Amino acid sequence: MATTELTADTFETTVADGIVFVDWWASWCGPCRMFAPIFEAASEQHPDITFAKVDTEAEQSLAGSAGIMSIPTLMIFRDGILLFSQPGALPAAALDDLIAQVRALDMDEVRAQVEREKAEQAAS
Repeated sequence: MATTELTADTFETTVADGIVFVDWWASWCGPCRMFAPIFEAASEQHPDITFAKVDTEAEQSLAGSAGIMSIPTLMIFRDGILLFSQPGALPAAALDDLIAQVRALDMDEVRAQVEREKAEQAAS
């Protein structure tokens, strides 16, 4: 499966379901261009995961609302929950490790943790 281009119109619905890796990039960014073939290869090896890209130049308001400060930035969502967000290009082995970690997560526990954090924030 090839990568999917995300826009402000498609972002929320795309990250809402399943495992979604989002690469925030720009065409002028050297590290982005170095990471692109690694990201693309991972998308071919893991067709059950959505690999999506956001062009920060074309989607400046989306990048701003997502708090993107440097590119490339990789975000990982599972069932609409942001699990990982880190700037910088990753080597293939590190990306494979992240994929394995995200697959191994107990999402019931993650959802419970999110609810506990929301309750703590509401109480303070």
